[in-house]
Amino acid sequence: MLDAMRPETDLPEKETPKPRRFFNRLVPKSPSAAILPESVPLPPARPEKERPERPLTNFLSGLMSFIVIVALLVLAIVAMVERSFTAPGPLEAEKVVIVRGGTSDVIDQLEREGIIDQSFLLALGWQLGGKASLIKAGEYAFKARVSLSEVTDILVEGKSVLHALTLPEGLTSSQIVERLMRDEILSGEVREIPKEGTLLPETYKFTRGMTRTQLLDRMAQEQARAVKEIWERRSQDLPISSPQEMVILASLVEKETGKADERPRVAGVFINRLNKQMKLQSDPTIVYGLVGGKGTLGRAILKSEIDSPTPYNTYVIPGLPIGPITNPGKAALEAVVNPSRTKDLYFVADGTGGHAFAETLEQHNKNVQKWRQIEADSVDSTAGALAPPPVEAKPATPPKPAVEAPIQQAPPKVTTPAKPTAKAPVKKKVPPAN
Repeated sequence: MLDAMRPETDLPEKETPKPRRFFNRLVPKSPSAAILPESVPLPPARPEKERPERPLTNFLSGLMSFIVIVALLVLAIVAMVERSFTAPGPLEAEKVVIVRGGTSDVIDQLEREGIIDQSFLLALGWQLGGKASLIKAGEYAFKARVSLSEVTDILVEGKSVLHALTLPEGLTSSQIVERLMRDEILSGEVREIPKEGTLLPETYKFTRGMTRTQLLDRMAQEQARAVKEIWERRSQDLPISSPQEMVILASLVEKETGKADERPRVAGVFINRLNKQMKLQSDPTIVYGLVGGKGTLGRAILKSEIDSPTPYNTYVIPGLPIGPITNPGKAALEAVVNPSRTKDLYFVADGTGGHAFAETLEQHNKNVQKWRQIEADSVDSTAGALAPPPVEAKPATPPKPAVEAPIQQAPPKVTTPAKPTAKAPVKKKVPPAN
């Protein structure tokens, strides 16, 4: 009690705590000390610095983000367009269309024809791919289920439909022009008939709208190329001295036979005659001298016409005629520069579509008699007993009727019975004269 009333000054002073060593601080004095560790004061907070504003950086960052988004969007559109471009189209069967006009007109036309059903997508694809200005007008064949991508390739590359025209060997330039004029795919007029022998008979391919003059130019270029190449391969012992003479002689061979295996032998007969300075006596030269490029006489050759002088009539003039009598093909040209090496001087039809060749006039006359019998039998079988006496029975006319056949028809038809008589003048004319 007395202690409780003792003034504070009387209380014993607290001892000043001794500083604890590092090891002692790690080891708590009591369990409660471990539970309540001494608090460590937090370091003073650093004052935050204000970030300076950077408007240019912010703008560029936003712009880059925008560009990336747009690029992704464009890539997605392009991928969608490409996928749609390669998908099969609506066309059910192959179709040929003549494409004309500008880009929008072409797209509208393709849609009307049922070739495409996504006109907007096609226009978009052309714009994105830069193809709009590359589209070419023309006549095109579109296969069934053709895709937009295939349609674009066809129109850009100009893969127009190719038409073919076959001009057989043995046609004159005038006859060739007539055939071109009848072709509705070609266009334009022909102001001048090309010179005889300057066109190469062949099968030519062309696009719709090509002019007839352009095709004639192609034929002339092909003929010039063929003549040059074949002339360079000629035998050196031939009695012809120029490419023009080669063409002239080939035109006679072309009119005399349509059989490929006979051309070299027929050429050999003419070469032998030229070497012996004999007249060629070729019936087609008589006809050409009378009617020119028309090609046909329309009747039998008269005896008076055989002896009628013209620059082409090889029954009258020596050697080659003044010019070609038709447009020979490559085979006839080749036959002239590489003829068969025989002693044949005559030939006449044998009734099988070919010819019988002979080295002497005696042999030839026998072949002629056989041919006349074949003609007589043919007349009897077709006309019967009521048929009037055949004009062929006359000395000069028998073989003539056939002269027209080879001229008016394509080479393959030269083998008709009429053709053989074209050689008759050679057989029945006076013996070879020097």
